[in-house]
Amino acid sequence: MHAWLCENPVGVDALTWKELPTPSPKPGEVLIEIKAASLNFPDILIVQNKYQMKPPLPFVPGSEYAGVVQAVGDGVTHLKVGQHVACLSGTGGFGTHTLAPAALCLPLPDGFPFVDAAAFIMIYATSHHALVDRAQLKAGETVLVLGAAGGVGTAAIQIAKACGAKVIAAASTDEKCALCQSIGADATINYSRENLREAVKALTDGKGPDVIYDPVGGDFAEPAFRSIAWRGRYLVVGFAAGPIPALPFNLALLKGASIVGVFWGDFAKREPKANAAMMMELAQWYGQGKIKPVIDSTLPMAELKAAFAHMGSRGVKGKLVMVN
Repeated sequence: MHAWLCENPVGVDALTWKELPTPSPKPGEVLIEIKAASLNFPDILIVQNKYQMKPPLPFVPGSEYAGVVQAVGDGVTHLKVGQHVACLSGTGGFGTHTLAPAALCLPLPDGFPFVDAAAFIMIYATSHHALVDRAQLKAGETVLVLGAAGGVGTAAIQIAKACGAKVIAAASTDEKCALCQSIGADATINYSRENLREAVKALTDGKGPDVIYDPVGGDFAEPAFRSIAWRGRYLVVGFAAGPIPALPFNLALLKGASIVGVFWGDFAKREPKANAAMMMELAQWYGQGKIKPVIDSTLPMAELKAAFAHMGSRGVKGKLVMVN
């Protein structure tokens, strides 16, 4: 097997494509032949030693992937050789093969393409947990999605629409805004040339959004929160812009609003039954055509560094996927 190996977490440039022994699964594990693996923001952080999870060195990055089960370890009964699966295990995806905990593997229904499957779990699980579980989104409410053309942003648009909400998508270019409208957004804001607060006020008749979905952080967090509706819920999903904003607590008081943390990874560990039920619902929604990952482009696994550079340029719309 071959894989991109991180032996010194100082950045993407230090990754090396190496031939490694193909491992055998231990009890509770499966060996997966990787067909596709997607890039997620944590994949950049982890090779820079900036992510909350710091795997022992050396490691193969790549948190999310899909492929074919090649071998199963002792005690694995729900998966079999030849089965198509998707997995989000945190590491291991940027290679030709990997060992994965069988409990983290999602069996794929017939007709679920590997590219879509590799771009599915993180963005839809995060967005469903945020909007449905944490925000308790109701039909008829209005959702403002920041960073709406990215992976979790596009997923949030689709899930909010599946719940019967009105969606305002905020993104940095007209091209990204057009993408958001094409997947269901009711209105868009180009916040590189429009005043976010004024645009939100105009689009909501002064009421403000009931839910704000923020995977970006940075400079737009405070103006977005100042726009929130009475009893609004501000979802803290991530900080793709880099800086972690500090919101004045009096804003929450004045609007009777909630600041709600979203950490899907820990939800999955702490509440595995609820997470499994959510993943089943998401797989059904995919089958019904309610949700479908937006794929920016696919690249050969050998071009991983170029893919990281594209992701770092903020030019990605939806998800980048590496294929073997």
